Amino acid sequence: MGVDAGATPSRGMSRRGLLGLAGATAAGIGLGVAGDRAAIAATGGTEPSVAATYPFYGEHQAGIVTPAQDRLHFAAFDLAADADTADLTALLKDWTAAAAAMSAGKDIGDFGAVSGPYDAPPEDTGEALGLAPAGLTITFGFGPTLFETTDGVDRFGIADRRPAELVDLPHFPGDLLEDGRSGGDLCIQACSNDPQVAVHAIRNLSRIAFGRAVLRWSQLGFGRTSSTSTSQATPRNLFGFKDGTANIKAEQPSTVDEQVWVSKEDGAAWLAGGSYLVARRIRMTIETWDRTILSEQESIFGRNKGEGAPLSGGTEFTEPDFHLAGRGDAPLIADTAHMRLAHPSHNDGRMLLRRGYNFVDGNDALGRLDAGLFFISFQRSPEQFTRIQLNLARHDALNEYIRHVGSALFAVPPGASAGGFVGETLLD
Repeated sequence: MGVDAGATPSRGMSRRGLLGLAGATAAGIGLGVAGDRAAIAATGGTEPSVAATYPFYGEHQAGIVTPAQDRLHFAAFDLAADADTADLTALLKDWTAAAAAMSAGKDIGDFGAVSGPYDAPPEDTGEALGLAPAGLTITFGFGPTLFETTDGVDRFGIADRRPAELVDLPHFPGDLLEDGRSGGDLCIQACSNDPQVAVHAIRNLSRIAFGRAVLRWSQLGFGRTSSTSTSQATPRNLFGFKDGTANIKAEQPSTVDEQVWVSKEDGAAWLAGGSYLVARRIRMTIETWDRTILSEQESIFGRNKGEGAPLSGGTEFTEPDFHLAGRGDAPLIADTAHMRLAHPSHNDGRMLLRRGYNFVDGNDALGRLDAGLFFISFQRSPEQFTRIQLNLARHDALNEYIRHVGSALFAVPPGASAGGFVGETLLD
């Protein structure tokens, strides 16, 4: 992995300066892509996960309740300092057309990767030629600074349309946030079961943005850490535990409506049918965890490591009994257990739809793995995440082994109809 740009561009940067930096998105893709492509080819490439396609146009954006794919390329962008509303609108229209084509397994543009004039750059970079979409979904979001800069400037005349809840997330206890891994005017989440397809999507959308927006930071992810459909098995995180057992599933429409989709009554009519996306880069201290005894690992999570069952008994999907006591009348699921603190019953019914991914970005100067969880959640209100995360940040025993180093919040507009564009409800 290791696509992170690592530095935040100045908001005073000119379009000429943006053009000079835009190539950064193509760097550092990582050696794992080729290996994953070979693995897919070895299977014959005929499994439904590789052949699947999801429509780009619709009531809601794809990539939220869509069955979570196995690979991620996430990117945040800042718009040029001299960009105006016409530039923003044109960019979103261009992004929408390209995303719709790539989601259907097509090249972008009129000529694609190989059919254009020889004296001009190809419209499509071509590394996805011959590859199936592999369930590609592309999801767009708008950050707080799109509506108003940190200096209070309303660049696009939309400050009065910013939802009251679309503000930077608070600084939680234990946060060690890096500016180069946080924030952004716009975001794109590209998910696929083929890593090269996901990288191709971000690469081409970044290319389309040349002169209008520049990459702020990005993250590659592998091995989804949550299931968003009952048809999917529960995956494991890098600590070896099943993750997201109690996640919201697409097959729970009433729960999705209550917890994920923004409604007109929530205060921003243009966002109705959309959601809020929280992204958090969570560094795991892998080496310390690997020297922790099994019983303590299970106590920290509140589940057994094999089956994933709650320590109060049963199987993975058995509802936990937080009152059941063990030795000395202490609860079998500790008061500081991760699952207890994140459970809806300890957060006034609040839930999140999680779509996180593992990451390994090499090692740091001390030789430790730069690895962890790239946490993504969708929720009807950012307050759902804030309430749960504050509970975890204050009391979770897992905090000894993790550090939150990146943070961002985006409003995800509703889906677009054919002929329209994502964000049309905001800018029309």
